Amino acid sequence: MVWFFKKKKISHYEHLAKKWLEKQKKIQEKLVYHHGSVIHEYLNGPKKFAVGSLAGLLLLVSPGSPMRPVTQAIAKDQPLELDKQSSMLLDLATVVPSVVRPLTPEEEQKITGIVSNYIGAGVSAELEGIRLNTSYGYIGQEQHLYRYPSDTLDDQLPTDALYQDFASYGIAPGLGAYGYFANSKDSLTQEQANREKWYIAVQTFLAPGYDENVALYNKFFMFRKMIVINPQNGRAVVADIGDAGPAPWTGKQLGGSPEVMQYLERVDGAQKGPVLYFFINDPNDRIPLGPVRI
Repeated sequence: MVWFFKKKKISHYEHLAKKWLEKQKKIQEKLVYHHGSVIHEYLNGPKKFAVGSLAGLLLLVSPGSPMRPVTQAIAKDQPLELDKQSSMLLDLATVVPSVVRPLTPEEEQKITGIVSNYIGAGVSAELEGIRLNTSYGYIGQEQHLYRYPSDTLDDQLPTDALYQDFASYGIAPGLGAYGYFANSKDSLTQEQANREKWYIAVQTFLAPGYDENVALYNKFFMFRKMIVINPQNGRAVVADIGDAGPAPWTGKQLGGSPEVMQYLERVDGAQKGPVLYFFINDPNDRIPLGPVRI
């Protein structure tokens, strides 16, 4: 089956404008990621940063970005007010290490407290006495997974607006760690389809105590909900553990479905980047999978 999409004609001006806004956005992300703690100190601390200097930094942000209220407040010499996503981003910048490594217990406690406060749900690095080998690592691109026997990309994606982009990643040759998501195409539910769409692969086999309790740990990890956060732009997604991996020698600690990677904006030349990931305490299954609107 072949799907055709009518392409919108883009003018030379629109093309250049789009490229410039993308560049500005990358500058903003790097600024907050590497210097967020300094910005946070002067926005919230007793000292007052020179208005001109702060304006010069934040005006690097594109006009349509979430931090526009900051530049408007500077221009009017008013108290600075940030939207929730920008505030969380700056709060995280004061704690998240610039080097990707396992977090200390103190860092985990501070970060999970920040995230829980902003999303309105409890998140933690440990749940029911079980934790992963790390909660801060590099996420890499994964392929789609078979949802049921005879599943195909045409069955998975024809109604998806980004069908062509997501289809290019193909389907993994083998099943995920927990087998098919459904027994057949006819029995596939929307919940099961979402589990494949928003899945992540984590190194369950490296979790402390896994070798001594394989059956118990596998039952715990199977489709367990986690929140995954890009600390460089504040984007977050609720995903489920649908597979185990990647191998330690890859240098990555987890993998994400094409949809997860696209939303987190971790799709670049390297197809990987640092993320925070924690368990979500959702015993009544009330939190849906997918993007988190902070």
